[in-house]
Amino acid sequence: MTPIGDLLRGLAPQVVAALARRYGDFETCEDAVQEALLAAATQWPADGVPDNPKSWLITVAARRRIELWRSDDARRRREESVAALEPPDPGPAPQSDDTLTLMLLCCHPALTPPSQVALTLRAVGGLSTAEIARAFLVPETTVGQRISRAKQRITAAGGRFRMPPAGELDVRVAAVLAVLYLVFNEGHTASEGPELRRAELSAEAVRLTRLLRALRPADDEVAGLLALMLLTDARRSARVGADGLVPLEDQDRTRWDAAMIGEGLALVADVRPRGAVGPYQLQAAIAAVHAEAATPADTDWPQILGLYRLLERVAPGPMVALNRVVADAMVNGPVEGLARLDEVAADPALAGHHRVHAVRAHLLERAGDLAAARREFAVAAGLTRSDPERRYLEGRASAD
Repeated sequence: MTPIGDLLRGLAPQVVAALARRYGDFETCEDAVQEALLAAATQWPADGVPDNPKSWLITVAARRRIELWRSDDARRRREESVAALEPPDPGPAPQSDDTLTLMLLCCHPALTPPSQVALTLRAVGGLSTAEIARAFLVPETTVGQRISRAKQRITAAGGRFRMPPAGELDVRVAAVLAVLYLVFNEGHTASEGPELRRAELSAEAVRLTRLLRALRPADDEVAGLLALMLLTDARRSARVGADGLVPLEDQDRTRWDAAMIGEGLALVADVRPRGAVGPYQLQAAIAAVHAEAATPADTDWPQILGLYRLLERVAPGPMVALNRVVADAMVNGPVEGLARLDEVAADPALAGHHRVHAVRAHLLERAGDLAAARREFAVAAGLTRSDPERRYLEGRASAD
């Protein structure tokens, strides 16, 4: 990312917020801002960055919004006052709740998760449709249609650029956190394709979560999510070696990012003394236990097992249960783990998931049944859509 690209990404939500607050028609305003960002990306490298880049973007976007409005007016004969055609005064930077309002609008409950992700990355993250398409390995037209339909659904559902009622705020913020977590996970371990990770997605998720943390400094779940991302992403350099994917227990821990770990541990320590805990705080606490272990043998698995049991009560789910099986096996032995895995694998949500077979293979290997372990590794390899994971699992299936 170039310095101009970084600047535009930082300004994007402010400019969208300025226009949406002034005009109210989020759909047209967001389209206009995207065109202003494209114009800036084209012109600024040659002409130089304006003295007031935000003002420049707002002015250009407002003019483009007028053109789009006039086009709509010609088609639909819509009436609107002349005053609404005047570009908004750029004025001071938007208040912090403007960016939060934009995040909440992009994660409107009327939208599907893929639409929430695409719209958030474009309107708040400042990514182009082409960049989002490349990151998720889908056609650009698909992303464009997804964003267009998302904005139409927000309008149809009565969505407006304003803070939701106080009684809805926690639920709506939780939806934003879920979207950011989804983006991070897809970046950390790509669900399909030739690369293990998509660095641009995980980096963008961290950036947006930092932004949300600045907007809601007293929200412990926001802090928990940021800590979880930092502690997880700190291991990225050690996750890939000369032979491909490197599992956690085999990673060179000297390659972990100490600065990210330090920041993540500080966040975990900061929220730990306060009240009830949420799922992101618990997952961050688990990641912290791994981060604090100098070697795999130093890992406090009883503490991790206790945290997973608590996580199952707070936010039950098939993947949480599967991860708890691994912790159970590390504490009580692989035979106990295999017995619990049979119970967890009965969940229809895990049917055909490669991780069930990969976990079973690891536990069988630890129990000494190497032939059965190789068979399970082979099954897992046939189910994953990630090329690096497939190569790793095939390698384990063919190991002597």
